[in-house]
Amino acid sequence: MSVLKNPQGEVRNGWKAVGFVLVFAALVVLVNVTAKFLLHAHHVDMLVNVVLSTAMGLAAAWICLAIEKKPLSDIGYRLNGLWASDLVWGVLGGAVIMLLTALAAMGAGGFHWVRGAAGLQAMGAGALLFILVGFNEETLFRGYLFQRLVAGLGEWPAQILMALFFGLSHWGNPGMHGATLVWATVNIALAAVLLGLCYLKTKSLALPIGVHIGWNFTQGNLLGFGVSGTTDAQGLLQPVFHGKAEWITGGAFGLEASLPCVIVCGAAIVALLMWKGRASGDPSTAQVS
Repeated sequence: MSVLKNPQGEVRNGWKAVGFVLVFAALVVLVNVTAKFLLHAHHVDMLVNVVLSTAMGLAAAWICLAIEKKPLSDIGYRLNGLWASDLVWGVLGGAVIMLLTALAAMGAGGFHWVRGAAGLQAMGAGALLFILVGFNEETLFRGYLFQRLVAGLGEWPAQILMALFFGLSHWGNPGMHGATLVWATVNIALAAVLLGLCYLKTKSLALPIGVHIGWNFTQGNLLGFGVSGTTDAQGLLQPVFHGKAEWITGGAFGLEASLPCVIVCGAAIVALLMWKGRASGDPSTAQVS
């Protein structure tokens, strides 16, 4: 038995996943070196950074798929009416998850809302940022890499690996310490499982991208909470905390570091597990390992 190839003579999916990581890392190094030495840029704006990361993730996936003689749409970007519908439903689903989490935290006496100071410009900027973040992170975490791990290891081993990876990737965020580190890591790992199920049930990236966008935009720009500790922008509403333990509201990190989020996200995962799912216009990416 070959370590590199399967019985059909194809490169094993584990090596394809490793190849994607190496290609993406090489692109990151290339862009960073170019920005530093040619453009003399030592600090990149957050929005520009997300745009570059999205472009590099798509480029890495395109390179890996080109080697397999497959189009970029194969990882879940088969754009059509059903794809757009899944995206919209995902946005609504992510918004509902955050709204229910916030209402539970408020019901526990964690905070009350006052009117926020966000205007149309701030809302538009927030929407643009979180749309890009949704496309970026889902391309990287539920795209080629995740799909090749699913094909090689099976759904739940791949889910567990990506949940750990997704959780650890946020450890450098502001506020990740003490109890917040624990609750935020649990919630972010659960979110990874939720988003992974969104892909597995539809074989499309539209639903997970939508959930990601709705989750972040609602949490930050609508409800006024921090988003993974990285934002402090005003929302349409602004929470006034009552000095309760941070695990009730998530504190400055955001609702993602709260017990209510664990409960609501867990319920959403159960609902997705019970849903039979459907194809969303994309062929299955399942392959022999």
